[in-house]
Parts: sequence; C-alpha cells; structure tokens
Amino acid sequence: MTHRDDLVTFLKALADANRLTIVGLLARAPHTVEQLAAAVGVGSPTVSHHLKRLTAVGLVHARADGPYSVYALDPAPLHDLARRLSADEELPHLADAADVGAFDRKVLATFVGPDGRFVAFPAQAKKSMVLVRHALTAVEPGVVYSERELNEVLRRFSDDTARLRRAFVDHGFMQRTPDGARYWRSDAPADAGGPRRVGAGTGPDREPG
Repeated sequence: MTHRDDLVTFLKALADANRLTIVGLLARAPHTVEQLAAAVGVGSPTVSHHLKRLTAVGLVHARADGPYSVYALDPAPLHDLARRLSADEELPHLADAADVGAFDRKVLATFVGPDGRFVAFPAQAKKSMVLVRHALTAVEPGVVYSERELNEVLRRFSDDTARLRRAFVDHGFMQRTPDGARYWRSDAPADAGGPRRVGAGTGPDREPG
C-alpha cells in the first residue's frame, strides 16, 4: 500500500465483524467455504462475498483441493499495515489532502475586523491562540523590545496589549527580562551575540540579564 486510497480500501475490507471472524479462523488453519460458513453461522454465498473482499486486498488466497477451494490467510499485508501505521514518518502523510489552515482562517475571519484589529477574544483557548499567533507575526525576530515598543506593535491588533504580552510569554513565544522591561522572540535571536534593540542598526546590543 503506497497511497492513502489503498489504505482506505484495506481498512474497509476489515470493517466487518464476519470478515474479521473469517480472518481469525484462517489465521488458525486453512478452511473451505463450507467450513467457514458453518463456523461463522452464515450462508456459503455470504462467505464467498467476504472472501472476495479479503482476496482483493491480498489477505486471502485460494488453492484447489479436489472439488473444493481451500482458503488460507496471507498475513503479510497485515504486517505491512501495522508497520505503516506505527511509522512516525508515515502517519503525517495521511493528512496531505487536508486543509490545515482552514480553522485559523475561520477564526480570523470571525474575530478580526476590516481594520485588522481584534473585535473580541474568543472564549475557547484554541481559538484565542489563533489570534495570539496572528499577532506574533508582527513581532520582528531577533529584536529586543521595551514594553512600550512592544505595546505599540500590539496595539494595531488590540488595546489589551497586556493580555497579548502575557500570552506570548506564557506559551513560550517570547522571553523577557526578570523585571519585564525587555521582550524578544524565543525562536530567532539576531545572532550569536544576542538580540539587537529596536532601531539599533546592525550591531548586536546584549540584553541585560
């Protein structure tokens, strides 16, 4: 299985209680259709239908034994499924077709006015975090801001600048000095010498400890 559609087809083949019972029986030993029908408690035509679904995804194969067909389980596809679902690098690709930005866009459309300012803060924490991340984009990486300078940046979004500053720090988006006088983004220092001050040109200006 190399595509998401293949995975869906395989899981659909297993998404039936009788088919799972048949897989369990075949995992114990090969069976004929009649044997499976008696064990599962359904008619032979129904078992044949289930076997067709399982054969289509490679889980079951048949061999002739005189006038009968004997069905056996091939566990390799199940092992492959388990390997793929447990692989950390594979699982994220299941969401390749999803619109991962849809939730953020919906929140911003609801809570940001035409002037770019927040009309309100959502009650739900996940929605409120969308606004916090949106405001963070206006904070320049590698720059140290005084509280007044940071407030000037944040006021374009909301007059409640203290709420946004606290959210930045509480969620690790920004750091600040112990006295709360200076703020800078946690993810992007200006250089190895430390963040530079607002308006300080290209030279580094170490933030006081």
